[in-house]
Amino acid sequence: MGFWEAFLNWLRSLFFKQEMELSLIGLQNAGKTSLTGGFSEDMIPTVGFNMRKVTKGNVTIKLWDLGGQPRFRSMWERYCRAVSAIVYVVDAADRENMAIAKGELHDLLSKPSLTGIPLLVIGNKVDKPEAFPKQSFTEVMGLKTITDREVACFMISCKNSTNIDSVIDWLVKHSKKKN
Repeated sequence: MGFWEAFLNWLRSLFFKQEMELSLIGLQNAGKTSLTGGFSEDMIPTVGFNMRKVTKGNVTIKLWDLGGQPRFRSMWERYCRAVSAIVYVVDAADRENMAIAKGELHDLLSKPSLTGIPLLVIGNKVDKPEAFPKQSFTEVMGLKTITDREVACFMISCKNSTNIDSVIDWLVKHSKKKN
């Protein structure tokens, strides 16, 4: 990027607010609500969905936090259509449910209405000793087999606020690519 293009982008950022819409999905107890609202031991799980707006700089992100219980998973596709990115949160320490998390993700991504929508996969709860390291997590979730869209993966801990800024920075950078 040349100097003038960088200068114009900076100038635009001063005057133009950018917005993006995301769907935050994943199995129950993955930490979706903790990611957007901060960690709390007595956090109440999302029933159905919640909508929240988060602003960083001149970027406003509208988040659809969707319940992860089996009865709500059929709604995921409806809330993922026409979003800027799908954010899929997985409990990286829940080895028993990893196959279910993978299956639900790949089933969702097979829907024609979601073709090409970028995917951000977040492995949460890396503070737990049984959590998968990133390379193993990527393999277990089959992320390298997803080739019809941009895919990014971050390992975080909502409880300890580990690597959450990297996720936010990716989202902000991604919103600027779209605008």
